[in-house]
Parts: sequence; C-alpha cells; structure tokens
Amino acid sequence: MRTSPWLVLTYTVIIVVGILIALPNVLSQSVLQRIPSWLPHEQVSLGLDLRGGSHLVLEVDEADLTKERLQSLLQDARRVLREKGIQPKAVVRNQNQIVVTLADASQSDAAVTDLKTLANPIGTGLSAGQADLTVTANGATITVAFSPAGISANVDNAVQQSLEVIRQRVDQVGVSEPTIQRIGANRVLVQLPGAQDPSHLRELLGSTAKMSFHMLAPNNQPGPGVTMMQDDEGRSYPVLDRVEISGDRLSDARVGFDPNTHEPIVSFRFDSAGATRFAEITRQNVGNPFAIVLDDKVLSAPVIREPITGGSGQISGNFSADSATTLAAMLRAGALPAKLTVIEERTVGADLGADAIKMGIYSGIVGFILVAAFIFVLYGTWGILANVALLIHTILTFSALTLVGATLTLPGIAGVVLGIGLAVDANVLINERIREETRKGKGAFAAIDTGFNRAYSTIIDGNMTALIAAAILFWFGSGPVRGFAVTMALGLIISMFTSVAFVRVAMIEITRRRKFKVLNIRPLIPFSPYDKHIQFMKARFFGVTVSALLSIASVVLFIHPGLNYGVDFRGGIQMSVKTKEAADLAKFREGLDSLGLGEITLQTFGDNKSILVRAQRQEGGEEAQTAAVTKLKAEVAKIDPSATVEGTDVIGPKVSGELASAGILSVVIASFAMLIYIWVRFEWPFAVGAIVTLVLDVTKAIGFFAITGLDFNLTAIAAILTLVGYSVNDKVVVYDRMRENMRLYKSMPLREIIDKSINETLARSLYTNATAFLALVPMAIWGGSAVSSFAIPMVFGILVAGASSIFIAAPILLFLGDWRRRHAMAVAATDAAAEIIPPDESRSRKSAS
Repeated sequence: MRTSPWLVLTYTVIIVVGILIALPNVLSQSVLQRIPSWLPHEQVSLGLDLRGGSHLVLEVDEADLTKERLQSLLQDARRVLREKGIQPKAVVRNQNQIVVTLADASQSDAAVTDLKTLANPIGTGLSAGQADLTVTANGATITVAFSPAGISANVDNAVQQSLEVIRQRVDQVGVSEPTIQRIGANRVLVQLPGAQDPSHLRELLGSTAKMSFHMLAPNNQPGPGVTMMQDDEGRSYPVLDRVEISGDRLSDARVGFDPNTHEPIVSFRFDSAGATRFAEITRQNVGNPFAIVLDDKVLSAPVIREPITGGSGQISGNFSADSATTLAAMLRAGALPAKLTVIEERTVGADLGADAIKMGIYSGIVGFILVAAFIFVLYGTWGILANVALLIHTILTFSALTLVGATLTLPGIAGVVLGIGLAVDANVLINERIREETRKGKGAFAAIDTGFNRAYSTIIDGNMTALIAAAILFWFGSGPVRGFAVTMALGLIISMFTSVAFVRVAMIEITRRRKFKVLNIRPLIPFSPYDKHIQFMKARFFGVTVSALLSIASVVLFIHPGLNYGVDFRGGIQMSVKTKEAADLAKFREGLDSLGLGEITLQTFGDNKSILVRAQRQEGGEEAQTAAVTKLKAEVAKIDPSATVEGTDVIGPKVSGELASAGILSVVIASFAMLIYIWVRFEWPFAVGAIVTLVLDVTKAIGFFAITGLDFNLTAIAAILTLVGYSVNDKVVVYDRMRENMRLYKSMPLREIIDKSINETLARSLYTNATAFLALVPMAIWGGSAVSSFAIPMVFGILVAGASSIFIAAPILLFLGDWRRRHAMAVAATDAAAEIIPPDESRSRKSAS
C-alpha cells in the first residue's frame, strides 16, 4: 500500500500554510513589525470579554419614528389641501393616522387624489414599488396612514441612516477599532474596545440630537400650538411648536469656555441659508426670549438683545467638559432620524479581560497536556502520532479563525478546548478499530485499511450530530455563544482532516518505512477492557428506574427551588465589583438596598474581594435599566471608594424575553434535527431510543443547575446544546456497532447483539469520555465565572451521557426491537393461518357468519 506523493505534498502544504497563518497569534506586535510583509500578519480578533470594552445594542423606536413622520405628514397634508383650494374643517393626528374632515363632502375624491401625491414608492424588498401610504375616504372624512410595508421601509431607512450617524459620532470622540453593524430589522450593534464606562457612550448614541430654535409664547402663556418644556434644572418654558430654524442648518459645533465664568460652552455656526434666517429671526424679535431645544429639552432660553448677523452663537448651561464635548460631537455628526433605545449593555474592564485571557490560556494548555498524556498512555508510541495530529488540529483551528475573521471569546476558548476533546474521539475510534482488526489476525496494511473504513462512517455520524448542535447555537445564539459555536464547528470539521486524512497517510508511511508486518498498538500501562462479556441488559430495569427517578427529582428541583436565572433570561443588571480589601457584604447590602431598586442580591465569586451585584429588572421599560446602573455605580463608589466596577451587564425586558424564547426553541429544534438525522441514517427505534435518552439527559442537566445554583444563562444553553450533541455522538457509536452486528449475526437474539456491541465499544466509550472529561476539568476549575455555567455542567453531562448510552438507550432499543419482532411474528402467523384455510372453506365460513 503506497500513498500518492501528490497527496503527501498537498497535506504538507496545508499544514505549513496553516502554521504560517496561525503564527502571528503567538507573536508580539514588535516582532510582527519586523517580519517580512509577504508573510501573514493577521491575528484573531479578541472579544470584549477578553480585551475589555463596551457592547451596546440599540433599537430604533418604531413608535417614536412613526410619530415624527406623522407630524411631518400632518403639515404636508395641510399644505397640499391649501394649495389645491380644498378647505378642510380639521386636519388632526389621531394615534397612528391623519384624519382630514372636509367642509364639502363633494371634494372628497379630489382630496384623496391630492393626498395620495404625498406617498412615496417603497424602494427595496418584496413591497418595492408600492406606496408607503394608504388613503381611504368615508364621506367627508379621509384617513391617511402609513401602510405596514411603509412602516417597515421607514424603519429600514432609519436604521441605515442611524448607522452612518453613529459611525460619525463614534469617530468624533476618537474610539479606535469600533464595531458598528446592523442586527435584525431594527437594531444596531456597537462594540467599542477599551471604553469601560459606557455612560457617555449611552448619551452619545441614545440621543437623537434633534436641535431646533423656537420662540417662546407671548407673556409666557400656554395654549394651542404651545408645548411646555423643561431645562436641566426643572424650569418650565412655554415653547411655540413652530420651528423657526432647524438644527440641520448647523455647519459646525465646537467646545469652548466662557471668558467670564470659565465654564464649558458649545459654540455653533450656521450654513449660509441658516445664517440668513437666524439674522432675520433675531432682527424681528429683539427683546423676546428665544429657546434652543435639544430632544424636547430646553438647553437655554436667552433674551435676544440685538440682531445676530454673523451666523454663529453659543449654548451655555450646566455643562461638564465631557458633556459639552459629547453635545458638540452629536451636533457635528448630525441628528439621528429616530430615537434609539439602549436595550442591551455589557461592559468588561481591561483588567478583567486580561484575567480572562490568562485563565483561558492556562486552562486550555493544562487541558491539552492532560489529553495528550492520556493518549500517550493509551497508545504508547502510536499515541505520539495522535498527539501530533491534535497539535496540528489546534494550530489549524486558530488559522481558520484568523481566515474567517472570527472573534475569539472566552466561551470560544472553551469551544477550542472541547474541540480538542471531540477530535480525540476520532483518533480513539480509529486506533480501537485497528486494534480490533489486528486481534482478528490481519496484517498491518489490512488492519489500517479496514480500521479506517469502518471507523469513517461512525466518525461522520458522530460529528454531524455535534455540528447540528453547533449550527443551532450559531443561528439562535448571540455574541460569545456564537463564538463558541464557530470554534466548535471549525474544530469538528478540521478534525476530519487531522484525525482521519493526515493520520491515515502518516500511519501508512510509517508502516511502509518501518516494514511492519503487524500493527501492534500497545498501551504504556496494561489495561484491557476487550473481550469482555458483561451482560449489561441484565441491569436494564435497574438502570432505567434509577435514571427515571433522577429525572423526576430534577423536574421537582426545577419547580422548587428552581433555576438561578441569570440576567440574560430575567433581565436586569449584573455588576462585577472588585475591592482592594475583603468586601464587607453587609455594608454593601445596606447601602444598595437604600436605592429603592427592588431586590438586590450579592455574592462573592473567585475570592472575598470580588462581588457579583444583581438588581432586578426595573419598571419603566428599557430606559429604566440603564438609569439604575448610574445609581448603582455611584453607591458602590460611596460605600467603598477603593472599589472598581470591572464589568456590567444590562439586559432590558424585551431582550431577556427574546433570549429565553430563543434558548428554549434552540434546544427543541436541535433535538428534533438530531432525531430526524438518526431516523434517516438508522431506523426509527434507534431515533426513539436516542430522543428519550436525550430528554432524560437534559432533565438531569437542568436538575444539576438547580441543585448547584449555577447561573442559568446563555452559556448554560450552550452547555445543554453541546451536551445534546455529545450525548447523541456517544449513542451513534454504539448504534453503529449494533447495526453492523445485526447484519453480521442475523440469527443472534437482539439482547445478545446489544450486549456484544456495548462490550465491543466499551473501550472507545471509556477513553472518549475520559479525554473529554480531562479537557474540560481545568476549564471548570480555573476558567472563571464567565465559563463556569458551561464547563462544570459539561463535566457532569459527560458522565451522564456515557452511562445513558449503555443503561437507557440500549434497553429502549431492546424493548422496541423485541416489540417489532413479536409484531412481525404475529403478522406472519396471521398470514400463515389465512393461507392454510382452503378457499372454498374460507368462503363458506364467511357466508355462515
């Protein structure tokens, strides 16, 4: 058996290129600058949980946008009717529509025709070409409203405009390497590395910055066409609704300082048309107060002393240097087309990010060393080849992450570590198959060929089930969870090359060069779980009973005391606080409870200097969540001036509800997808056995979360989905051997076939579970709070999945198989009896009856 030199060359090129692409990830910037420009320089981008920064999700306020557009439409409707000589009794806005009441109903058709000219065609999407307005008449009453497609088009346009305005605003404050992108139909994601305090960013991005200039009502009397507005100090002003000049006429805005008070001010300048209009207004209103309004709040209301003809002015108020800079940046960048609400906010301090990198790298290295040592003990010198393949697998994973531009998060590191554990599974399957073929007396090349061929389908089936879980995670997950899904999926795909293709070529070459006649893969420590004849099915009733009792107990624990839901699912605020000395929880609890923010829980994590503060979801919508953060931070600083807030998560009620729904849906869809895959690849009894076992495995995992009190958050959903994939993977290996033995031993009782299959795959099950366990244990111990909700349940789940493959899935298959055989025998007996009765006698019996 010889391997094509071209194949060897191809594999060598892939590995060398992969190493070159991954190499910059372990080099410092100073070293990277010195290497030749033709070599790769790209590094894997680090997520905010590893480098620190702020993550904001903003949503276009559809109701506010529609209100603004209707207000503009109201003025246009009055103008069009006036120009066409149609006199209405009233033109008013009633909720989400404009209602026109005509004095003469005979003008209705003409009015409808004229009002339809206000409609604009929708430019893109399925509704392209349709009008964005609907105009309907009922006698003398005409209603004008945006169509559903028109509202969607308005939101789409607003999001597109908002992206550009946000980019300009972020550029104005000088944040480097921002990530600004659209997510979904009406949301914008903004990630700003290094910006640890998002309060100014929230102000910068959440304000529409719609600036306008108005006159105040004569004699300060409220009335029609007058809106009462307040300034920062609570003073009220009767502001005329008519806009004298809008903020889009501003050409520049800069921060300055008042020469008398030395307080920050914002100087502004109009364009030529704005300067002319501003001069006209001030000339006509000398001695009258003039209001400068920003987002329905009066910034200042000075009295016009003399005409201002230079086209410039200034805004004074209770500005800090930061707030003046923010206002100037917003005015220069322009107004947002609609109000943006911060519905999700996450921040991570740079120090916390550095600690996360350190813990992730250390736990990953320890996990790799433990797995490599275990493989070496299992397979001796042949284990070295498996470990080389494992090292190449890790390198190629990082090169793939670099090529696809993925962002590496702490859960992503956990995905790499888990990928190492799953990659070992293929190596174990192959080595165990080769050992089995060698024990049958086959020569070296025959054992390699048969071992790889028989292991290949099992590896494909196992990896496909895990890839289904990864795909569902990516589709329904967000942020770090998606990062985990990407790294796990890439690891599974790359393992098909390193563990199957590369190892096969390497084994053939080594065997050919060393002229081995027989391939003996011996362990360093004698341990032989082979040729066992354990009758596992004798314990089937005991296994199913124990599993059912544990699952029932888990359901009870789910009801009471229930899960410790994280802010991802219940909304609210979670804040990581670090103190210099041991934290006084009683003092913190007393101070934070006095804020009136509802239920606040405190707990230490890691050490007695780290506190996790949780505040319940606030009443009053999304804005109330972010307002509470400022209070919490101020109170923490007041209680302990040395304390620092290292990270915050703020999840509004809308996002938490969506995340909870998506989490439940993802588990259900993943389970059904695997059920369908197994049904197609095997038969329906196998699929039923797998799905029932999955239900029992998942309920036990839920019970584990309930009894340990671990945070049940997005990472926990990732753990359950990964456990589902891993559990099915484990069962597929046993099922594959059962299917193979059913074809080989057609006369053997099903119970004996199942016992034989479990015994034959026992070594693989033990070894694979052990390697996955060793890969994740360091992450569970040292990974930190960010991955504890993943690694710890996975360690528990690996043990449960291994046991359930033997004591749950197999007995269910035995029960269904026996039922099928009895049913088939009953049908056959009925058919045989019908054939024995002569046709004439059969007819006579029927007639007699």
